[in-house]
Amino acid sequence: MAELKEACGVFGIYDLDGGNVVPAVYYGLTALQHRGQESCGLAVSNTKGEAGNIQFHKDLGLVSEVLRRETLEKMSGDLGIGHVRYSTTGASVAENAQPLVLSYIKGTLALAHNGNLINTKELKWELIQNGAVFHTTTDSEVIAFHIARERVHSDSVEEAVLKTARKLKGAYGLVIMSPRKLIGVRDPYGLKPLCIGKRDHTYVLASESCALNSVGAEFVRDVEPGEMVIISREGIRSNRELAGEKTAHCVFEYIYFARLDSVLDGVGIYDARIRGGKSLARSYPVEADLVTGVPDSGIPAAKGYSEESGIPFGLAFYKNSYIGRTFIKPTQKERESSVHMKLSVLESAVKGKRIVLVDDSIVRGTTIANLIHMLKKAGAREVHVRISSPPFLHPCYFGTDVPSNDQLIASIHSTEEICRMIGADSLGYMKLEYLEGMAGGLPLCRACFDGNYPRRSDKSESELLKFADLKFC
Repeated sequence: MAELKEACGVFGIYDLDGGNVVPAVYYGLTALQHRGQESCGLAVSNTKGEAGNIQFHKDLGLVSEVLRRETLEKMSGDLGIGHVRYSTTGASVAENAQPLVLSYIKGTLALAHNGNLINTKELKWELIQNGAVFHTTTDSEVIAFHIARERVHSDSVEEAVLKTARKLKGAYGLVIMSPRKLIGVRDPYGLKPLCIGKRDHTYVLASESCALNSVGAEFVRDVEPGEMVIISREGIRSNRELAGEKTAHCVFEYIYFARLDSVLDGVGIYDARIRGGKSLARSYPVEADLVTGVPDSGIPAAKGYSEESGIPFGLAFYKNSYIGRTFIKPTQKERESSVHMKLSVLESAVKGKRIVLVDDSIVRGTTIANLIHMLKKAGAREVHVRISSPPFLHPCYFGTDVPSNDQLIASIHSTEEICRMIGADSLGYMKLEYLEGMAGGLPLCRACFDGNYPRRSDKSESELLKFADLKFC
């Protein structure tokens, strides 16, 4: 029940036997729906047909709302990409939906992007000076325009993508489609996930392995940080020119963003969240009668807390799965009221009991305060809150919708003050030193907690933060 949102999910597929991939793109995007519920779309190409003929459809809404049967039946191709979006840059309008499709002097190009760049301003200004006209307010369009410009002076589309990627600073998982090639690129830090799957003679690229399962593809491996993979009629090739020595995987993939059945960079998401809950139990033991989690993201960590503490695990909330996308509500008051619409307390499960309530984060504090009030109104004697992430102290510039410091409750209040403000009987946050253990020992980006933003040795933090006034996508 976090108040955070992720930027996007991307999906790409190439059937070398020439089969129609449109249904697979639909199923892949449906599996990634948790990564973006604002808009979606797909683009497909028939590699044996007329060169440059890319069909596409995109709009605001869920996958099932935008990609309807009557629309998909009119589309066909053996190569396709798709995208689901939650905006952290650019307005929630149909123009900003992806994939972006460009027609230019060398043909056509479609691009889907997960992540945020930190040098959008300078890249966009370079294009504007050369006469570019933008139709969206996303940094994804900036990437696509740079690829199109580089393609004019390159021998292949992958060379143009590589030249563009050298300029990009920030986080990105890209899938790019030319009429006869599928390309995936992952940022050098590995901030955004991207993996490869295979089904017979069909290759798949996706933000998460759960999307591979949805189309019957077997997981092959993760795209490595700084790697570009090129899929064509000749098979799959790799270029690791962008790879660096340092990696920094986004910690919130393991705490909240990724789906429970996904495996990212060799780490099972379910297992990571169980480990997080066990760490909380060791750090903040308490006498209680029931451990419960805030649906859905807090439940695995709550189970881990229960296993480590020996306190029984149980459900305290009923979640109404048919309530719409409450995070799009335009006012804070409407967001708060939507909590009561989405969740109701199971009174018989909590009445007279001391409750340990586990959630993944506290951003502004309003959601957790409402839940505590609901539990106590239903008869809970005590509510002890445990959070499977450290306190948010800094904004994120890489694709997590962490607000500015003045909206982060932990940046202006102590843990004791927050505990009183939300009405909890005690409050404990995940300790920083336990994060990498939770994620299987992976090096993590945890800048939203400690302010240490990943950067190359030739780039100072001040250079990074000079873009902090921008909202990225």
